[in-house]
Amino acid sequence: MKKFTLLSLLFGLWLYQSVQAQTFSLEAVKSYPFPNELTSSAQGSRIAWAFNEQGKRNVYVAEGPDFAPRKLTNYTDDDGQEITSLSISDDGKWVIYVRGGDHGSNWDDELPVNTMSTPVPPKVQIWSIPFAGGEAKAIAEGDAPAISPKSDRVAFIKSGQVWVAPLDASSAAKAMFTARGTNSSIQWAPDGSKLAFVCDRKDHAFVGVFTNETTPILWIAPSFSQDESPRWAPDSKRLVFVRTPGSGGAPDSLLTRKHRPWSIWTADVASSGNASQIWQAPKTLAGSVPSTHGGFNLNWAANERIVFLSYQDGWPHLYSIASSGGSPLLLTPAPFMAEHITMSHDRKWLLFSGNTGPDKLDIDRRHAVRVPVDKAAMEVLTPGAGLEWTPVVTGDGATIAMISATAQRPPLPTVMAFTKGTPKVLAQNLVPANFPTTQLVIPKQVTFKSPDGMTVHGQLFEPTGGPSKKPTLIYVHGGPPRQMLLGWNYSDYYANSYALNQYLAGQGFVVLSVNYRLGIGYGYDFHQPANGGATGASEYQDVRAAAVWLSEQPQVDATKIGIYGGSYGGYLTALALARDSKLFAAGVDIHGVHDWSQQRYGVSATDRFEKVPDADKAAKIVWESSPVSSVSSWTSPVLIIHGDDDRNVRFSQSTDLVQRLDKQGVPMETLVIVDDTHHWMKHTNALKMSAATAEYFKRKLMKPKQ
Repeated sequence: MKKFTLLSLLFGLWLYQSVQAQTFSLEAVKSYPFPNELTSSAQGSRIAWAFNEQGKRNVYVAEGPDFAPRKLTNYTDDDGQEITSLSISDDGKWVIYVRGGDHGSNWDDELPVNTMSTPVPPKVQIWSIPFAGGEAKAIAEGDAPAISPKSDRVAFIKSGQVWVAPLDASSAAKAMFTARGTNSSIQWAPDGSKLAFVCDRKDHAFVGVFTNETTPILWIAPSFSQDESPRWAPDSKRLVFVRTPGSGGAPDSLLTRKHRPWSIWTADVASSGNASQIWQAPKTLAGSVPSTHGGFNLNWAANERIVFLSYQDGWPHLYSIASSGGSPLLLTPAPFMAEHITMSHDRKWLLFSGNTGPDKLDIDRRHAVRVPVDKAAMEVLTPGAGLEWTPVVTGDGATIAMISATAQRPPLPTVMAFTKGTPKVLAQNLVPANFPTTQLVIPKQVTFKSPDGMTVHGQLFEPTGGPSKKPTLIYVHGGPPRQMLLGWNYSDYYANSYALNQYLAGQGFVVLSVNYRLGIGYGYDFHQPANGGATGASEYQDVRAAAVWLSEQPQVDATKIGIYGGSYGGYLTALALARDSKLFAAGVDIHGVHDWSQQRYGVSATDRFEKVPDADKAAKIVWESSPVSSVSSWTSPVLIIHGDDDRNVRFSQSTDLVQRLDKQGVPMETLVIVDDTHHWMKHTNALKMSAATAEYFKRKLMKPKQ
């Protein structure tokens, strides 16, 4: 008996230690460095990227053939200052970047972010630093820099006007020219002699070409339209651009889905800017202005080809058309989406991230893909169970650089030969030793049906051990045009969510991440469904279907299903708690929209004699699609989190909801993050938000330890 007891104790100790060995801290799983802004120079083999190392953001560079990473800047504080618009001069000698702002926001992205609450806020500035190393110098306050092909100066936007400065910051920046309106989309001619830009004048927009201070600006085929996305031909004499209708016309239905027309035009800059239409999008819903990454993704490629992206066949695909017009050639015919599209420096190849490959699970991954600009000969360069995105080609055409990850390894810059071969992962030494690579769950792809028959994809994180019936959480991504993947995400916001889902699984929760309709990756009908969002919230049935599906799984305690998400995911979390408190036991609503009419879908009457024909009906549907309309049936406890410098969802959305829930007597806790934005620019604030979410669910859904 004593022997049995001793063996039992030893086994129990071993089991306890094994279980303990599988746990890890939130700080550990959030310690990974996150790379973005990957770019290459037009000559040679030089690449650069930004790394966010626990809030300390810096520029790194590498050069072939060994591509040894080298830290170029030395910012040492977790101060919320992001690095964007990273680029290398064509000669490879200079690196330019913008430091500051919040460039994923819906408004005020160019304004300073002051997460440290310092009395004197930081500035949004353009910086220059030699690729070989040296002192980083602030060129000027401004945004959206574009380096001249001559590698001597940089044009940029400041207060809606175009400015210019020498790359080496040897003299002060000055206004390049002044044009009435708000100017953007700077594009240098390949020979550096001219600058194309877009001049937005509210109800119409022109493409302009600036040559020098003594030559009048050339307006390209001015019309009553909105012109955008100018791109130069290799000869620096011609332009291609997109034309969409200008504002105006009689008030139309707010609820009826309508085709959004667009067309492609070319212009001869050398002959007074005369332009002609070479292609018009099909007049269908799917043929409307594309709404995925990069929009039109327009470029003037080699061999007199114009390349662009269109959703016209139901998928965001790449097309190529002769510069003289004709029928477009479909370059990417398979059922998948192309995003993060770049063109090789010789203009002969398009590279992109695609959710395609030989594995049926690839629809929930990303791989690096390439296709010639004039032939439908697409190649998936990185098949397998990993994820790869944002591929670029080096200036010498020898190497493809990308960012890669797996379900367990966090994202890192990666290179491979353009002729293909084995990818080489860079900077692996920067992943901290305590990062719990081997302890992370490999999420499983699951699918289920919504009541209307829509197939919905999700990723299931299943912990080992613990009780046979586990508490469960549904994670709802934001956007909504986003897709969560079978591994680390290419967005820093959703990489943070993936890390939190891993931590929650490590704490004993079953976690289901739901890719509801309105998201990307599954075709036009999924991305642009009828009655979505503020016009009916049809996507909510996918979220509810996820909870019903979970409740039927043998490992799930159906009485302990929680839900959380941020932004649009916060909206759907609030909608779930308001409509189905009997199904959802608790929730964490992170900067969600709660009243569509106050966010961006106002349908109030105007002073015009002509009225919107369905204004009253639309106002009713917008209200009924908002969580605040169902507060009377909200009984489940909730934690509400919001940063008060949010530039995507107004802070007042949560202020309003808190007052309503308080009056209703709903059990509620709150967390306000002062002076941070929608994207948790400060690492410690992202940790605070994640820790509060995890601790709340453990209190509400897990049995207290005896």
